[in-house]
Amino acid sequence: MTATYKALRLTRFARSFRDAVEAVDLPLAAPGPGEIRVRNHWCGVNGIFDTQIARNAVDYIRIPLPTWTGVEAIGVVEAVGDGVTDFRPGDAAVTNRFTGGYREANIAPASQFIRTPSADRDYLALASTGVSALLALEHVGGLKDGETVAISAAAGGLGHLLVQLAKLRGARVIAVCGGEEKGAFVRALGATRVIDYRREDVGKVLAAEFPNAINLAIDTVSGPIFDAFLDNVAPLGRVVVAGAAQDLDGKPEIVTAPRISNKLYYKGASVRGFMNGLLTDLWPEARQRLFNLHAQGKISVTFDARGHRGLMNVPDAVEHLLSGRSMGKVVVDLRP
Repeated sequence: MTATYKALRLTRFARSFRDAVEAVDLPLAAPGPGEIRVRNHWCGVNGIFDTQIARNAVDYIRIPLPTWTGVEAIGVVEAVGDGVTDFRPGDAAVTNRFTGGYREANIAPASQFIRTPSADRDYLALASTGVSALLALEHVGGLKDGETVAISAAAGGLGHLLVQLAKLRGARVIAVCGGEEKGAFVRALGATRVIDYRREDVGKVLAAEFPNAINLAIDTVSGPIFDAFLDNVAPLGRVVVAGAAQDLDGKPEIVTAPRISNKLYYKGASVRGFMNGLLTDLWPEARQRLFNLHAQGKISVTFDARGHRGLMNVPDAVEHLLSGRSMGKVVVDLRP
């Protein structure tokens, strides 16, 4: 009997990731020339991206049907194909390539993998979400030492790494999150001011305590929080759009306020879009910096306390992340 493994395949476009995918058994084949076969131990969850893929709403990717799903996974090399010299069986390897994530095993070109010190989930988070955080802050956001930085969803997988990386640059961090537990978490990471959006009006707090003082804002939420960041951006400040959790549909809205250009022009401020998948040439250096910071104990990764185990529970993990209840990076344990 031929050995098989399972992978999640997008078979239709639908409103939710759960309704768009199905599990498929694939043969556990030998890797071809230039390929390796990795047995995945962990996969990372990207709920917004997964949902937009399910809806065929990611502008820069053309989605043919059927297609495989998931972006990031880490595991152990089981076999290598002819011509592969960078990997040997037993090596730990991580990938951050679309369609390589939601599968129990991955057979792909060796060039799509990076060798890591171990198959620990920390390296999965650093090589994916960590790289996003670093590039959003520094490459797109232009972070300077000692600036005032506002971060939405600050207790999430991306947010808690943004807080730590900003603090390493001496930033005064304004962290927006919901609930006492999340507030205590980001405060322990070094946030200067925590705004609990469930109890406080973000716009009013910023206007009272940080008027026109935000040098850099990283927003993954959109809606009123984006508006509040923009209203209080400093002269020459930058607002980076790194997601839009409250605006997945992108529906037209009636805006009863001056156009965004009015708010930007007199301050010389800017709004910038961040899309990690368009910055692949910057990944290697960013990844190595993060691995070094982690080894030095300067940054740490927190994982959501609600464990998800097995490929079939990936849709549950996606929905948990979208619910806003998660804290830290959401991953799924794929180990037998």
